[in-house]
Amino acid sequence: MGKEKVHINIVVIGHVDSGKSTTTGHLIYKLGGIDKRVIERFEKEAAEMNKRSFKYAWVLDKLKAERERGITIDIALWKFETTKYYCTVIDAPGHRDFIIMNHPGQIGNGYAPVLDCHTSHIAVKFSELLTKIDRRSGKELESAPKFLKNGDAGFVKMIPTKPMVVETFSEYPPLGRFAVRDMRQTVAVGVIKSVEKKDPTGAKVTKAAAKKK
Repeated sequence: MGKEKVHINIVVIGHVDSGKSTTTGHLIYKLGGIDKRVIERFEKEAAEMNKRSFKYAWVLDKLKAERERGITIDIALWKFETTKYYCTVIDAPGHRDFIIMNHPGQIGNGYAPVLDCHTSHIAVKFSELLTKIDRRSGKELESAPKFLKNGDAGFVKMIPTKPMVVETFSEYPPLGRFAVRDMRQTVAVGVIKSVEKKDPTGAKVTKAAAKKK
């Protein structure tokens, strides 16, 4: 029996018109996930709409409105197989309305998202919002803010629901950077500034510089 193939999940995100769908469609084509004749058909159809450069984007943008406006409106998913891997690619919309609908807008004490840190994916609790800071200078703007909203940055104390291996970013970057996810959306990113042992069982409290996206 041959070795089981590794399943790779890929999500492509970015701003509107940054080339997400084009890049993703081209990747799928280069890896053999779609037939050349289909791409040639897309190229012909795109040329008829004076959008020849959109031929790869149309691999994933199938709605009439998406092709007319040149933007991704709905999530697109594509599965294909290479000689070594099973791949699932998701092309996510980049326009602001989509992002707003899929994250809480503002977070406060008690917020309970999932923390992605290296290979760990563990639910955590935001036990305390310590400070809100200026994203560029790092200067403190507010002590013990009631909430952080879209675009804010701050220091947050987080408690994982079960033990997890982390380090400060300055000591070991791979275990010191994280993403905060809620309802399958990345709502914040940050780095770990300090780690405290909560009790002898090994559970930890992490103090993080969490930058709200």
